[in-house]
Amino acid sequence: MGLFDALLGHASEVTSDDIQKEYGTLLAPSETVERAYKLVRDLFIFTNKRMILVDKQGITGRKVKYHSIPYRSITHFSIETSGTFDLDAELKIWISGTEKPIEKTFNKSLNVYGLQALLAEYVLR
Repeated sequence: MGLFDALLGHASEVTSDDIQKEYGTLLAPSETVERAYKLVRDLFIFTNKRMILVDKQGITGRKVKYHSIPYRSITHFSIETSGTFDLDAELKIWISGTEKPIEKTFNKSLNVYGLQALLAEYVLR
């Protein structure tokens, strides 16, 4: 991820193997990381069972909040692809019981269709 993307808050994809090693203690025995996206120092992890949002807090990032969202809690989601002048792709996910969606912005190099297909595979079960 480039510095410019990081400053703008754009996420980029991280290898699943690295995330599996680093966050393996958060996972159930039969759970595997499908995809992961880094947003400056926070993470958006998609496993075969749920989404995990890793929110590093404070100046040092030593304090970490983990949000676990089972796919069955997602009521709907949307993607917006990047355009000619708008270089961002956006993902919005609505969780049951909440009014506002979780929103993430990705750089244009990310395949948002792959991300949409991953969500569709787990949410539409």
